[in-house]
Amino acid sequence: MSDTARIAPLSPPYAPEIEAQLLKWMPPGSAIEPLALFRTLALHDDLFGRMRPLGAGILGHGRVPPRDREIVILRTCARANAEYEWGIHAVIQAPEVGLTAEQIDATVIGKPDDPAWSADDTVLVRLVDEIHDTATVSDGLWTELSARYPDDQILELITATGWYRLLSTVINTARIEHETWARRFPA
Repeated sequence: MSDTARIAPLSPPYAPEIEAQLLKWMPPGSAIEPLALFRTLALHDDLFGRMRPLGAGILGHGRVPPRDREIVILRTCARANAEYEWGIHAVIQAPEVGLTAEQIDATVIGKPDDPAWSADDTVLVRLVDEIHDTATVSDGLWTELSARYPDDQILELITATGWYRLLSTVINTARIEHETWARRFPA
């Protein structure tokens, strides 16, 4: 399989309305060029504009603790083989929420019972794995989730898993090229 992008992302100069949208997708004051994923999505301006509120809601305005959210995001991207998105989160968001290098690596190479994880973390890794493998959650795991999270947070965790699976699918099928500063999967 070739690593060449199947869909070329937009390049500057951007139309004013696209530039405004790209700035909304990036963190305020970011010195980083808008991500290739965002510049690819911007090719479909309607879709691009409709996707942002959900993504921003999950990433920046969620009810789930940020560390828990990042475990779910990293594991989802790892299971979907979306090194692009995993690598961005491994560099920016995961360290910000206190995930260690061992924990970040364990999202790719570890099992749910990896020593890097606490018992609570293991439940999150199992959630992603079950959704990835079966598109549902077993009754036993649901009971464990319900003991820790209220229903609105469980719904958010499931939605975050689905959202990052969607992004992973776009990234992988469009073959979005890796950001030069992002991490690669551990060996």
